[in-house]
Amino acid sequence: MNPSTLIAPPALVRRAEQQDTQAIQALDSAHFIHPFTDHAGLASRGARVITHADNIYVWDSEGAKILDAMSGLWCVNAGYGRKELADAAYQQMMTLPFYNSFFNTTNVPAVQLATKLASLAPKVGGRSFEHVFFSSSGSESNDTNVRMVRRYWDLLGQPQRKVIISRNNAYHGSTMAGASLGGMSGMHAQGDLPIPNITHIEQPHHWENALPGESKADFGRRAAGWLEAKILEVGADKVAAFIAEPVQGAGGVIIPPETYWPEIQRIVDQYGILLISDEVICAFGRLGHWFAYEKFGYRPDLVTFAKGVTSGYIPLGGVMVGDRVAKVLIEQGGEFNHGYTYSGHPVACAVALANLELMERENLVGRVKDDVGPYLAQRFAELNAHPLVGDAETCGFVAGLVLVKNKTTRQMFDADLGVGMICRGHCFKNGLIMRAVGDRMIIAPPLVMTRAQIDEMMALIRRCLDATLDDLRAAGQLA
Repeated sequence: MNPSTLIAPPALVRRAEQQDTQAIQALDSAHFIHPFTDHAGLASRGARVITHADNIYVWDSEGAKILDAMSGLWCVNAGYGRKELADAAYQQMMTLPFYNSFFNTTNVPAVQLATKLASLAPKVGGRSFEHVFFSSSGSESNDTNVRMVRRYWDLLGQPQRKVIISRNNAYHGSTMAGASLGGMSGMHAQGDLPIPNITHIEQPHHWENALPGESKADFGRRAAGWLEAKILEVGADKVAAFIAEPVQGAGGVIIPPETYWPEIQRIVDQYGILLISDEVICAFGRLGHWFAYEKFGYRPDLVTFAKGVTSGYIPLGGVMVGDRVAKVLIEQGGEFNHGYTYSGHPVACAVALANLELMERENLVGRVKDDVGPYLAQRFAELNAHPLVGDAETCGFVAGLVLVKNKTTRQMFDADLGVGMICRGHCFKNGLIMRAVGDRMIIAPPLVMTRAQIDEMMALIRRCLDATLDDLRAAGQLA
């Protein structure tokens, strides 16, 4: 019997899923431990069952069509339903589904992808990226960064340089090292984190941290100065690296002022420490460039990537290793005792190659930079006039707004009200996925989104803001 005859047509599968939502939810509650989830709360209401997707839309088991303004989890850059990526995975699975890259062995897709990534990574200030270390996720990649940074300083005869500085409210993964590098207090409270020799400075969040009347430019320089103060506090001879997202994603789309990154570069240069750019979210066109460090003009030594490299179709991550670090590791390091079973997985690398070729063919990066990105900025800025919105801003194809009680005084709502979650609830009811981070509402749509689809999304966002406003007024929280 042909195995394909055992597979029901999609329409039949979808009808069955609609009928079996409760059964799926019951099995989910019984067996599936979700990430970042209150499982007792989830069991009481049942998980939303997503069954299929196309372009920028997903459908649930009840047949609801939802505009996915978060690209899955910041990753489906090329949109859903791209047959080229499925074909690339199938062809590679039939040729070489797996082989490891240990024991002096390699495979063709991994070599081709490393070469392609090296060609896409721009040289800034004379620094280049000719080498790639592969992992399966951003979390693994940032664990790799810790290992590489400390090995680098050991080889240079400075083993005391172990401290890595990060930022509060940053997200760098959920492994022990990744969660430690991140600055999420809720994560640190569960697991005795951070691990030793990782410390944090405040984030460059103008809305929350600016002094009264302080311009964004002045704040950017002052915020960068917190890094220098921390270096001097720790001791410059003990600091190994500074890690940061170009734009903080999971922290609520925190876009630093234009003056921030140039001053950060001056500081790391002055004290000779390594700079790690965590671009798990920001690379591969999200900000209108292949890599975000080019947009902001700084010169990292290591670049973390994942998510958009395959448009999320299959897990893959890695580290772009700059020449400064690679030269020391390769010429002086001997065996680097670090790696993963799936480093350079041939199927993941084949899908990544197909994804990057698709993005080049359709000029998705250029579209974000010159067309849909500026259009999104124009439309999103209109939300600043809404009574609930204190600040709405974009950077490429990420955007965030803050919900406030009083726009003039910048008075926030009581955190116990969960205003962001109220708004998110209205989003799902109205067919929109928009993420809540506290009282910040954020989006990161697929890069294939058209201007007409941006208009569709903006109408949904405004509808959900209006519904949230009505709820707050009915509850006596607003006049």
